[in-house]
Amino acid sequence: MKLLNTLFFALIVLFSQAGTLISYEKIDHLDKEALNKFWKDNGVPKLITPLIAEIDIYELKYYTNLPNGEQVIATGLYYVPLDYPYEVATMQYNHGTAMTNRGVNSYDYNGESTICKIFAADGYAVAWQDYIGLGRATGFHPYQHLETEGQSGVDLLRAIREINDSIGLEVNDQLFVTGYSQGGHAALSVHKTIQEKYSDEFKVTASSPMSGAHDMSGVQNEIMVIDYSQPHYLPFLLYGYQQIYQIFPSNEAFRNVFKPEYRHVLDKILAKEHGLGDINSMLPSKPFEMIEPYFYEQYKNNPDFLFTKVLEENNTYKWVPEAPVQFCYCKGDEEVFYKNSIVAMEWMKAHGAKRIIDRKVSDTFKHRECADYAVMYTKFFFDSFRNGHVKGRKGNFIKNTLVRTVVKMEEKKLKKK
Repeated sequence: MKLLNTLFFALIVLFSQAGTLISYEKIDHLDKEALNKFWKDNGVPKLITPLIAEIDIYELKYYTNLPNGEQVIATGLYYVPLDYPYEVATMQYNHGTAMTNRGVNSYDYNGESTICKIFAADGYAVAWQDYIGLGRATGFHPYQHLETEGQSGVDLLRAIREINDSIGLEVNDQLFVTGYSQGGHAALSVHKTIQEKYSDEFKVTASSPMSGAHDMSGVQNEIMVIDYSQPHYLPFLLYGYQQIYQIFPSNEAFRNVFKPEYRHVLDKILAKEHGLGDINSMLPSKPFEMIEPYFYEQYKNNPDFLFTKVLEENNTYKWVPEAPVQFCYCKGDEEVFYKNSIVAMEWMKAHGAKRIIDRKVSDTFKHRECADYAVMYTKFFFDSFRNGHVKGRKGNFIKNTLVRTVVKMEEKKLKKK
């Protein structure tokens, strides 16, 4: 009987992992001519990011689950290098904040498809997750929610494994995870989820979270009382958490958290027809001013207030990574405060993490300027593993020196403005 039970359990596990992929289709092919033009038009330096492979881009649908067990359909993209002369590694990429679905002919958010092209053209098979409720998916998006970011990232990796079998792509056993802004939060979520729940299926070689809000209940919470450039953050976050945790008994009760003049913004977010700029223009620059005073006082002074507790649950750093992690950040970041990375690194090191790398990109760059250089440093870091460094290095000395020189030049220009 014990043997039968064991076999039955094994079949359940196999069944639950099978059939993650629903469908996929090739939506674009980028040949050398197109990529050369793209590199030139966007000022991508080939010395730093070589262009070796042509790229096929696939769009896919796959199954993943919400925390309550409900199965939902998520979407993603897959950037596949063609005829790469060396071993192909896998990279899982997580994009920054978006509030709308991707357009019919679009495979981009925030210009971040450029990042995927840079990696894919140099031999990385790049799996981009849209997250639950975004991309071409229906339903709500659980913004900055650790469990769903992690689970949908894992299920995306399962789905591309099926695509690899179908298209005959051979990849090695290296798996890299990265992302910018919300994607930085998601990158650590995916890494954590793999290590703690799916180490029998996947092994992360290294991760590089870039400018992520890792300390949701601490450092990032300071946005509540300052003039903040992205006030959409609060209602977007609260709405997603309400759907996951049912903090309030109904969505109507939840709406009453906001002052009457701001409740309509929740409808705009739910409709997914307005971008970040539109939503920001409807809100006060100090996020706490959109909240009814009673609820704001609960948040500030009641440690048992459920919203406070779920913020803590979605901090991404209270675990000890077994694989190397490089934290990229800029001290001038006005959207995701750099101390998110400092807090995360210090906690991990204090609790025994052996390979935590501090990659301060700039002392002055803001959120947007930080991204380009964080991506370069991430590529150098990942490339070091492909070049045989088991624990990883910050990257090629010459390339690092070139990027640091450019950063210093750009910082001087910004100071003169």
